[in-house]
Amino acid sequence: MSHGGLLSKAAATMEIPIHGNGDSRRLPEDDGLEQDLQQVMVSGPNLNETSIVSGGYGGTAEGIIPTSTLKGALVPSHPPCGPLVSPSPSAASRIASQAAAASGSGLHQPRQSPAMTGEDATRGVAVEKFDIVKKWGINTYKCTKQLLSERFGRGSRTVDLELETQIELLRDTKRKYECVLGLARALTNHFYSLVQTQHALADAFSDLSQKSPELQEEFGYNAETQKLLCKNGETLLGAVNFFVSSINTLVNKTMEDTLMTVKQYETARLEYDAYRTDLEELNLGPRDTSTLCRLDLAQANFQAHRAKYEKLRADVAVKLKFLEENKVKVMHKQLLLFHNAISAYFAGNQQQLEQTLKQFNVRLKSPGADKPSWLEEQ
Repeated sequence: MSHGGLLSKAAATMEIPIHGNGDSRRLPEDDGLEQDLQQVMVSGPNLNETSIVSGGYGGTAEGIIPTSTLKGALVPSHPPCGPLVSPSPSAASRIASQAAAASGSGLHQPRQSPAMTGEDATRGVAVEKFDIVKKWGINTYKCTKQLLSERFGRGSRTVDLELETQIELLRDTKRKYECVLGLARALTNHFYSLVQTQHALADAFSDLSQKSPELQEEFGYNAETQKLLCKNGETLLGAVNFFVSSINTLVNKTMEDTLMTVKQYETARLEYDAYRTDLEELNLGPRDTSTLCRLDLAQANFQAHRAKYEKLRADVAVKLKFLEENKVKVMHKQLLLFHNAISAYFAGNQQQLEQTLKQFNVRLKSPGADKPSWLEEQ
C-alpha cells in the first residue's frame, strides 16, 4: 500500500471528529492530532520492512525475523479499519476529562423513597400492636385457666386472711352506707314537699285573713305559724342536704377509690397465681434446651407479677387504714349535725337550729342563689 493511499484513508477517517457533546466542530486539539498522524504515515517504515527483534539491543542477526514470513499467520481475518496511533497529550487529557464527566454523570447515589420509609413505619406499628395483642391473649388465657381451677377446687390461690377480712368488711360497710344514703335522700325529698306545702298553706291563711274580717286574727296566727315552720324547715333542709352530700362523697368517691385499688389487687393476685402455677408445672417437667428457655422466661414473668402483687397489696393496706380513719372522722361530725338539727327543729328551738348550722359551717342558699345575676346575663 502506498503512502498516498494511507494518507487519503486517514484523512477520510479523521474528517469528522465526534466530541463528547455530539458537536462536529473542529478543535485545536483535533488539528494537532491529525498533524501527528500524517507525520507518522509519511516518515514511518513500511509494514513489509518491519522486523521483530527478539534479542533486544545488540542482538545477533539470527534473532531478526522478517514479518513478511509471518504475514499469513499474524494478520487477522478482519483487518483493522485504520492505523493505531497514539493521541497527542492535549487530546488524551481531553478524552480523559470527557470520560470522567460521563462516568460522574452516570453514577447516582441511591436514595431511600419516602413511600418506603412510611411503609416501614406502618409495618413497625402493626408489629408492635400484634405483640401487645399476643401478650394480652396469653395473659388472659393463663388467668382464665387459673380462675376456673380455683372455682372447681383444682388449683391453689394465695390468701391474705387479714387483708381479705378488711376488704369484705369494707364492702359490707359500703352497702350499708348506700342504704343510709338512699333513706336520707328520701327524707330530704319528703321534707322538701312538706316545706313547700307549709309555704302554700301560709299564703292561703294570709289571703283569707285579709278577706275574712271576722276570722282575720285566727287566720293571721296560723299564717305566722306556718311561715315560721317553713323557715325552720328550710334551715333543717340545709343541714340534711349537707349530711347527704358528705355521705355521698364518702361512699361514691372515697370508698369507691379504695375498692378500685382492691380490684387491681385482686387482678394482680390472680395473675401472680397463674404464673406461679405455670412455673411450678415447668419445674416438674423434663429439663432440655427448649424447656430451660421457657423456664427462664416463666421465672422472669413470675418475679414481675410477684412484685406487682406485693406492691398492690401494700397499697390496699394503706388505703384501708386511711379510709377507716377518714370514715370515723367524717361520720362523727355528720351524725352530730344530723342529731342536733333534727332535735332543734322538732323542739321548735329556732335559735338552737341556727346555732347548729353555724357550728358545722353549713351555709344556706338563698331562694335566688341559683339564679344568675343581671351582670352575668349580659
